[in-house]
Amino acid sequence: MKGRSFLIIAASIGSGHIKAAEAVSDELRIKYPDASIEIVDFTEWKISWATAFMKACYLFMLKFIPNLYELMYRFTGGKAGGLSVQSLISAITSADIASLVKKYRPDAIVCTHPFPAGAASWRKERHPEEFLFSTVITDYSVHQMWIYTNADCYFVAREAMKTDLISAGLPADNVWVTGIPVKASFHQTEDRSSVLAGLGFTPEIPTVLIMGGGLGLGGMEYTLKTLEKVEQKLQLIVIAGRNEELKRRLEETAKESRQNVRVLGFTQAVRDYMAAADLLISKPGALTITEALSAELPMVLHEPIPGPETENAVYISRLGAAVWVNKETKLEEELNGIFSSPEKLAAMREREHALKRPYAARDIAETLSGELEKFIRA
Repeated sequence: MKGRSFLIIAASIGSGHIKAAEAVSDELRIKYPDASIEIVDFTEWKISWATAFMKACYLFMLKFIPNLYELMYRFTGGKAGGLSVQSLISAITSADIASLVKKYRPDAIVCTHPFPAGAASWRKERHPEEFLFSTVITDYSVHQMWIYTNADCYFVAREAMKTDLISAGLPADNVWVTGIPVKASFHQTEDRSSVLAGLGFTPEIPTVLIMGGGLGLGGMEYTLKTLEKVEQKLQLIVIAGRNEELKRRLEETAKESRQNVRVLGFTQAVRDYMAAADLLISKPGALTITEALSAELPMVLHEPIPGPETENAVYISRLGAAVWVNKETKLEEELNGIFSSPEKLAAMREREHALKRPYAARDIAETLSGELEKFIRA
């Protein structure tokens, strides 16, 4: 086991891809205590100017022209459009992956975002014996941009995704249904009463956690204003992520609130706040959903980023683990209904208990270990 080298390539487009990478890294360090394990953000300018530029374009579109992003998502979801864009991205990032391979000499590359997966696939096709190539899909559906038939291992959230990959040409033996990985420390929480006391809250009043991912998206200001209209007296934990301007505006709104509100910026204690909360209101990011499932925290999902987050919300709500508030329903009405029906929250918790896969990261590391040893012996 000594001397192994792992390169985990993520993308800081939101925080989910990085979180998944960190979760896998933690478990690999347990399996390989003497290994070299590096996490690289493929969207850093010094790593890949092309993907850094694509990240900047993505964030611009989300802020100013989200409908254009949705059109691009649909276009690349088709095989013809997706393959053409995949080929372009792979070609322009080929030198970037070559530099990373030269620098780290990895035995295995693990990708948690489709952009570096495309680069790794390009390299793998030309140097098949150089490294084991694995991809962790950090969504609850398979988009064409995730599909690369040069991958040795795929790790997916649910059985339907395995079926999709097999239909796309992946061997069944190369796809594992593990769930989306979250860090093991996510299961080690502070006592709920201690967390509430630290916020100046009381256990007798329902606590709502409001999140919008690392970028602070998902209509958080609208959510906070809507909760002013809810009949139930509430305690609100609002996490603005790294969006300092949003945090400032939320703090101003909180000053006028009839509810008890605590506004936070980026924090590593999300799991503690999930343990303290009775309900999560968030955009439907896959990692946020996965963390809430692990915490058995009922969810109200709305204001998705166009594309995969809508699919995430539809999937998890159909299973009864969340309420999906779309254009045809109103957030205020749904929240009043939830707080007047404790049995609805209890039913969501039961579904989450049945659906959660808390050890996905460990299972991925176990599988990677076995596949890497076979790859090296071959």
